Amino acid sequence: MGNRLTEIATRTGDAGTTGLGNNQRVSKNSLRIHAMGDVDELNSHIGLLLCEPLPDAVRELLVQVQHQLFNLGGELSIPGFELLKKDAVLQLDEALDEHNAALPRLQEFILPAGTRAAAQAHVCRTVARRAERAVVALGNEEALNDAPRQYLNRLSDLMFVLARVLNRMNGGDDVYWKSERLARQEASE
Repeated sequence: MGNRLTEIATRTGDAGTTGLGNNQRVSKNSLRIHAMGDVDELNSHIGLLLCEPLPDAVRELLVQVQHQLFNLGGELSIPGFELLKKDAVLQLDEALDEHNAALPRLQEFILPAGTRAAAQAHVCRTVARRAERAVVALGNEEALNDAPRQYLNRLSDLMFVLARVLNRMNGGDDVYWKSERLARQEASE
């Protein structure tokens, strides 16, 4: 890989195709490229979240996630290759259990809001869901390993939980949706 990235503007994509890791050229509008792009965008949004003040454990977790997303993107770029291991999904499960255990149960839906860090975590959640849909669409057309789809599914759940954690970081709380049911309930009390 030493000299692979020395020339950035190769102009090989000017005709609307791009190269995969196995040297195959595909349309920039292919399902595979959409999935790779959504994973790359998710990784970039996590990088933006890392610019915020975060608890050390959350920061370390997100840095690990960035590396795993890079593995996931690499796996998508080489059809039939495996880079993202099942252990990565298990690590997300463990992080989900740990962080969710410290949170109160939800009684109502929450809005993607609160602190800037929490709002950015919600952006990461929604981009993870989009990336998951893109991987599912690709998997409907081509054989894929299970780990990429499972990882994105767990990651979107984790980003929801981390948004709640980040809203509580300095004594804050979630921003609750003011549903009609909740408004009626409050009015009758």
